[in-house]
Amino acid sequence: MEKAAAFIGRDSRFYAAALVQGTRAAAQSLRIFAERGRVVPEIEASDIRALFIGSYRRIYQVTVDRVFILAFVHGTRDLTAL
Repeated sequence: MEKAAAFIGRDSRFYAAALVQGTRAAAQSLRIFAERGRVVPEIEASDIRALFIGSYRRIYQVTVDRVFILAFVHGTRDLTAL
């Protein structure tokens, strides 16, 4: 997320701050409802989910008692290459 915010911040501090704020809010929401994101179609595992924040996807894994952030990538990025 920091790299994406820094990249966006070169053109607009406002949009960089909005990305950071949206990402943090999404992370907080996962504490309440971890399965709210959709299953990632490229992976097809019910425990791997994604939330879109603007043009970016936060990929995360849901376990019984935790949520692990796996990646924060641009929405057009091919996840099979990761």
